[in-house]
Amino acid sequence: MGTLTPEERHFFRSDVNARDSERKQRQPQGHITEPARQVPVHERCDVLVLGGGPSGVAAAVAAARSGARVVLLERYNHLGGLSTGGLVIWIDRMTDWSGRHVIHGLAAEFMERLGRDAVAGPPREDWGSRDTAKADYWSLRTAAFHGVVTHSPTIDPEMLKGVYHQMVREAGVDLILHGWMVAPIAEEGRVKGAVFESKQGRRAILASVVVDTTGEGDLYAAAGAAFSSDIDAHDIHHCINTSWLFAGVDMRRWLDFRAHEPQAYSAFLARGRETLGSFEKPSVSWRDDVATFLGPRKSGFSALDVDEMTQVEWESRKSMAEHLAFYRAHAPGFENAWHMLMAPQIGTRHGRRLVGVKSVRRGAWDAGAVEADEVGISPSPSPKFPNISVPYGALVPEKLDGVLAAGKHISCDTNSHGFMREIPQCWLTGQAAGTAAALAADAGVLPRDVDVRRLQALLTAQGVPLRQAAAETPRAHTAEA
Repeated sequence: MGTLTPEERHFFRSDVNARDSERKQRQPQGHITEPARQVPVHERCDVLVLGGGPSGVAAAVAAARSGARVVLLERYNHLGGLSTGGLVIWIDRMTDWSGRHVIHGLAAEFMERLGRDAVAGPPREDWGSRDTAKADYWSLRTAAFHGVVTHSPTIDPEMLKGVYHQMVREAGVDLILHGWMVAPIAEEGRVKGAVFESKQGRRAILASVVVDTTGEGDLYAAAGAAFSSDIDAHDIHHCINTSWLFAGVDMRRWLDFRAHEPQAYSAFLARGRETLGSFEKPSVSWRDDVATFLGPRKSGFSALDVDEMTQVEWESRKSMAEHLAFYRAHAPGFENAWHMLMAPQIGTRHGRRLVGVKSVRRGAWDAGAVEADEVGISPSPSPKFPNISVPYGALVPEKLDGVLAAGKHISCDTNSHGFMREIPQCWLTGQAAGTAAALAADAGVLPRDVDVRRLQALLTAQGVPLRQAAAETPRAHTAEA
């Protein structure tokens, strides 16, 4: 059994977190009254994007390229959210089961700008291949599923941060880092901006349209939009984890062990589970000497509870050190491994989902119907389903005006959330929301009244694959029955 080194033990003194085993929700200890104040207006713009994760970057770039004056507010010192700071460096499938590149547009540009040294994955000619040898090879490298090779690369997170920053600057976006939205500015059911906090204190940004890309729908929830928070307790799509990287490894040797010594590999996994309980397997990264661990997937924690997220961070850091000790002692290729990085951002999959004008729903998977207001195509979760049409109405709140949602908190059911929360789908909905927000601001209309045919034409010109709608695209939306 592996043991912790002296350097690792200092993380985990037994008295540091004596209450770990007694998790309980903190209750308010009374209340205070804040005095009224005047808040300086920091900026006025056409489109305000709140949150610089995958969907926020896509929304900001798309809106600015469409001619809007855009402000992008991000609380960290970098852009990219979980795709960079969260170390979710495996980018899920952007091709469908035939190999067609269906999540394109800005998603493709992000990958192209990274360059060869920052991206690892199958060559384009192998996308959609069902060749057994190729599928077996890439399945060990998170790029083949159900026997099909897919475009699902692994990337260098620091390089992607740079690409995001460069594209935002080139587009003319007014980027504000180290600022966190704390309240919406809304009147009579219409959002007109947001208040944020920073080292400068409390400031306001006024905008014609706000795009909520906070990840958990913080803006639209605070402004009164309806949302869902139900989960399927039997899958991982609500779990929380913090990822980490080990360097000094030999992933080729590890993958050879996993592929060619199945009995020894099974015994290794059994020993790991017996020793550590919650046991994680490494995934490839963009380099053969760096291994990715997504971290133990914690169930029953809330992405909206600060104490519970703190607990997840503690348990993840403890698990990282325990895994390093075990892998050094027992895993081929990990004898000289060392802690490279624990993700600066916690990996939250689910907090809220918008109740929108429309919704991506499990009941529509089988038919594969094309939504009249389609703004993107998502690969389906399995080859037995056709591609899934993403409607513009899933970004539009059922009642709240002046705001669009993009990213993992759009309108969808629990089943569809399993893939709509992934990074490529966040790029897809972000690009659609940013383009729509620019259209609404330019035309002086509410986001729900955007000319959807015009929106689709612009997205198509941006390289987004869209299918011809069977019926005339509506100019305005009405809620689903």
